Amino acid sequence: MLQQAHEKSYPAEAPEDWRTRIELGARTLWSLYRQHPWLAQLGCLTRPLLVPNLMVHGEWVLGALDGHGLDPTTLFDIHVLLYSHVQGLAVHLEMEAHAEAATGQSEDQWMDSRAPALQELVESGRFPAFTKAVGAFEDGYDLRLDALFEFGLKTLLDGLTSAVEGQEAGTGGTAAIGGPHRPAASRRPAADR
Repeated sequence: MLQQAHEKSYPAEAPEDWRTRIELGARTLWSLYRQHPWLAQLGCLTRPLLVPNLMVHGEWVLGALDGHGLDPTTLFDIHVLLYSHVQGLAVHLEMEAHAEAATGQSEDQWMDSRAPALQELVESGRFPAFTKAVGAFEDGYDLRLDALFEFGLKTLLDGLTSAVEGQEAGTGGTAAIGGPHRPAASRRPAADR
């Protein structure tokens, strides 16, 4: 369902280095979303689709992090963070396709038609940091989702390196991303949070 034979898939032999493996996994998932933009719209992060072809990605990432001494919550937090980066950007692939179909305008045409509204915001004086950033572009800002995906992936992995590599395998390390975690039995129901 989610992966066809002609699409990029995970190799039989996974790279040994955790970072290389995660980069390959994230790019494989991004490629799948690029080929089928509607996939990113199917499920939300809090209600994941539990289907085998999508679970392959989770297994790939969790396998890359296994053996680094991460506690189970941190291990899953990292997996969810990386997945949400890919899916979060991929959602915009389908949204842009719908917007272009609905308006009959490309992204550039739509932005050009909004130039007076942008100019009004800049001239209002209410948004100095925005005005400074926008004024620094020679030809405007070009939102490139592929480049943003790569930049975000690198930044996330750079930031996660100390959490992943700072743990000794088998020491029961407790690198925490979200702070202390209570046992499942003591957690409040989701509706109470």
